[in-house]
Amino acid sequence: MEARTPWQALTRPRFPCGPWPWRALGYLLSGGLLGAVVCGAFLLLGVFSLVLVGLPPLLLSGLALGGIERRRLRLVDLDPAPDPHRPPTAPGPLAWLRLRAGERATWRELAYALLLATVLWPLDLLAVAVAAGLPLALLGAPVQLAADGHETKVVKAYLVTSYPEAFAAALLGALLLVALAYPLAAFAGARAALARALLAPRAAAGEDRIGEVIASRARLVDAFEAERRRIERDLHDGAQQRLVALAMTLGLARLDAPPGPLAEQLAKAHAEAGRVLTELRELIHGIRPQVLADYGLGEALADAADRSAVPVALDVELPRLPEAVESAGYFAGCEALANVARHSGASRARLTARLTAGTLRLDVEDDGRGGADPAGGTGLTGLADRIAVLDGTLTITSPRGGPTLLRVEIPCPVRSASSVSSSPRTASSSGRA
Repeated sequence: MEARTPWQALTRPRFPCGPWPWRALGYLLSGGLLGAVVCGAFLLLGVFSLVLVGLPPLLLSGLALGGIERRRLRLVDLDPAPDPHRPPTAPGPLAWLRLRAGERATWRELAYALLLATVLWPLDLLAVAVAAGLPLALLGAPVQLAADGHETKVVKAYLVTSYPEAFAAALLGALLLVALAYPLAAFAGARAALARALLAPRAAAGEDRIGEVIASRARLVDAFEAERRRIERDLHDGAQQRLVALAMTLGLARLDAPPGPLAEQLAKAHAEAGRVLTELRELIHGIRPQVLADYGLGEALADAADRSAVPVALDVELPRLPEAVESAGYFAGCEALANVARHSGASRARLTARLTAGTLRLDVEDDGRGGADPAGGTGLTGLADRIAVLDGTLTITSPRGGPTLLRVEIPCPVRSASSVSSSPRTASSSGRA
């Protein structure tokens, strides 16, 4: 198997004849030169940025250096070094800078930049000087003696006055060049491991599996919402239209039928068709109400509050959100209001919904008796599972005697800049049937 790092290459018998000593030398030499430049830049940034504009220039320099170092890491680490930063969910430089400032990867890159500028680059150059500079100086002893003509000092310490001594020094240099290639590569491997740990940590196998589970779960949520829309469309455009036609036909037949048993049976069939049509419309509304699809979560929650049996004070201000988030938020609000009406004994409730820092937060509070128990069959367990699919959380605070607060938090990006909101108001069951 091909060696991927200097540490793996050290165990190979052909290590001195392979490319890894040169890779290690190039990595450390370029690191020393880059670190010297970064040290000078940090001296300037450390004065001007803190006095004039604060920390952002230092953060940006750490981000830039992190990108360079991840590319330079390929000299001694053949495994890819992926960018650990997340793409911004909102446009604009301020959103990008806010996201980067909140990421751990940004601060790890800044820490690495400070290490490189203060400690690592002198160590890199010292390792290159000892492992390559000393042997090369000894190898050049015959050339130095020929240039001087009489004598020369090798590495400023050893006086050479004859060619046999010069060639002996060159032989010693060749042996040292091979011998010191091993510690040089080991040091380069340690430097690369430190750089990867701070700039591009390898994901464990379990983390890879978790990432795949999260991605597949997101695909399942999208597929579920698409299937929900298809079922709603088929019921609305297919079965509902046929039932409407059936009800009209039965109604016309009832009018044309003479009084008697046949007319009575037609009247019963007509009434039954009307009840089935009503139940089908309620079923379609429960799958995905039209107001949610047309106007968004804010208006859909207002509609649910108007239909609540308990008066609801509504405070909702939301933009359009992804469909899966809107569906989960809507059904969470509906289930919470239904529990208030059925189980709490409350005289009033309050529903609040906001989008803050990329998270939908929905609170339903009532003045009822409290003691809500998710294990009591109130639908809260299924609601929590539905929200967890979107990486959301559901928390309930319900002491005995009340009040009860149900809070739903779902992370989500904003789908569009236009907001659909409702002002604070009180909705009651008398508002809409």
